[in-house]
Amino acid sequence: MEEKEKLTVYLNAIYQNTRTAIQSIEDIITKTDNQALIEELSREEDEYSCLSKECENFAKAEKIEDLKDNNWIEKAKLWSAVNMGTMMDKSTRNIAEMMLIGTFMGIITCIKDKDDHKNTSTELDEILDKLYEFERKNIDRLLPFLEENKN
Repeated sequence: MEEKEKLTVYLNAIYQNTRTAIQSIEDIITKTDNQALIEELSREEDEYSCLSKECENFAKAEKIEDLKDNNWIEKAKLWSAVNMGTMMDKSTRNIAEMMLIGTFMGIITCIKDKDDHKNTSTELDEILDKLYEFERKNIDRLLPFLEENKN
């Protein structure tokens, strides 16, 4: 595989991880009226957006034109999962649990992507490391919401 193609594949993996998180938050934030959770999710969305922008800036600097967001099928699956998961239970606890599961999936994806793309780009490694650390911290910030049984 050509060097630019390797960069593109790695970059898209990171970018799609951030875009999945952003879409998840956008889909789920309207399902809660817990102000503290709304504030946490908004803060997370802002940071994911910054990381997504870093990917876009990298693509521009490297003249990578095929930066890909998730396809419509993935977006539809995510939207459906959020709506099915909150149809009967919009409690803070359930929403926090759904976000935690997504965050764990994001962390797993980071670990696999780092291993799959060893020695491809130290700059992309740094963006991925930021994403990984951010998601690890999100777990600690979301866990207390599991203790809230009220809506």
